[in-house]
Amino acid sequence: MKLLFASAECAPFFKTGGLGDVIGALPKELVKKDVEAAVVLPLHKSMPDKYRERLEHIASFSIDVGWRSQFCGVERLELDQVTYYFIDNLYYFNRDDLYGFYDDGERFAFFQLALIEMMEVIDYIPDIIHVHDFHTAMVPFLLKEKYHWVKAYQDIQTVLTIHNIEFQGRYHPEVLSDLFGVGDRKYQDGTIRFEDDINFLKSGIVYADKVNTVSHSYAREIQTSEFGNGLEGILRQERQKLSGIVNGIDYDMNDPETDPALKLPYSAADLTGKKACKKELQEIMGLPVKADVPIIAVVSRLTHQKGFHLVLEELENLLQYDVQFVLLGTGDPSLEHPFQLVSEWYPNKCAVNITFDVTLAQKIYAGADIFLMPSKFEPCGLSQLISMRYGTLPVIHEIGGLKDTVEPYNPIEKTGTGFGFSLFTPYYMMEALKKAVHVFQEEQDVWENLVQTAMVQDFSWELSSDKYHLLYKELL
Repeated sequence: MKLLFASAECAPFFKTGGLGDVIGALPKELVKKDVEAAVVLPLHKSMPDKYRERLEHIASFSIDVGWRSQFCGVERLELDQVTYYFIDNLYYFNRDDLYGFYDDGERFAFFQLALIEMMEVIDYIPDIIHVHDFHTAMVPFLLKEKYHWVKAYQDIQTVLTIHNIEFQGRYHPEVLSDLFGVGDRKYQDGTIRFEDDINFLKSGIVYADKVNTVSHSYAREIQTSEFGNGLEGILRQERQKLSGIVNGIDYDMNDPETDPALKLPYSAADLTGKKACKKELQEIMGLPVKADVPIIAVVSRLTHQKGFHLVLEELENLLQYDVQFVLLGTGDPSLEHPFQLVSEWYPNKCAVNITFDVTLAQKIYAGADIFLMPSKFEPCGLSQLISMRYGTLPVIHEIGGLKDTVEPYNPIEKTGTGFGFSLFTPYYMMEALKKAVHVFQEEQDVWENLVQTAMVQDFSWELSSDKYHLLYKELL
């Protein structure tokens, strides 16, 4: 089986979020299953020098972006038995950020045309091209409508993964001729039209042979008007090829027994080191060192989508209880500032760090007791998986991937791997937090059992990659 992953980002080269983590991890797991896997990416300016120095130039050719002829270089790098191809064009990719430019439609049109034409130039013809999000979602359309005459491409199957349906790639219909060099027949008949725009993601949903998203619940949710962002109708129409596979996390990087960021290592069998990590976290954050006071933690982008307006509504109420609150993250200034204010009002109970710090994040995952994720919607979520791996029980809104990965506490059977609330309101979030605090303070033996259960859950990429492997086999 020969695969080509096409994405706008990939760890460790460049990433802005979960998409980069997935593309960094999934191909590495698949090669362990005797799959030949390659990844094609734009050569962004932000590639670290230690990787850029290892690039091998293997091809140069021109791409017609409408009437414009653009240079395309192909650089290659081998890492962890995966071959990475980077599409080089300074005009499109020599920029400080990965996204957010006025010409993103043109930039990713060029990238998609380039990666398709690259396959013949370098003689890498995969059995399956796995595209991700709108940045590469036009590839299935282009293979069938523009490059169908290329004999080498005619048997290629395509998979589209939707990581977040909010971002769809909507552009004026002129991009079909002006950028892709194809006619507007499929726009005029409505196949790829959405509210008088070309919609890259809709095109991928219609033309890909399989469509999946990053959790079972999110696959169901995006077929509804509440979560489908206008594409729910087309997803219901194509539901026979839609499925959900939960993302994994890197169990080597996120391991409390070996994590170099931690004060002391620990495991589900011996939680002694976690107490030392909690003490260190309280010292770092300037909070009183109290083993019997639960630390409620947040490591996140601060946005309304992540539900932090709910947290602000209840934060002062929460701090009336015998708890400590720790936050690490950046985001919407209208959320950042109020959190900072509350930390100034309650310096012995609330510590807020408006920054991005990977090492501190690991210390929080390990040192906290409760991890708060009240997202309004969450395609998969990785933080709850990491927090469980470190024995920090998540409190989650039961939605999307959060619902699929966290078993809410059952007070009758005393089982679960976290705590949940189903209605997206401050009141129900607070009730879930109060329940978690009560179990921590009044039923420590139950709490320890929950912690140990959470820590032995398997959300490794090994498990998730098995499911992708089966999906690919179905296509072939």
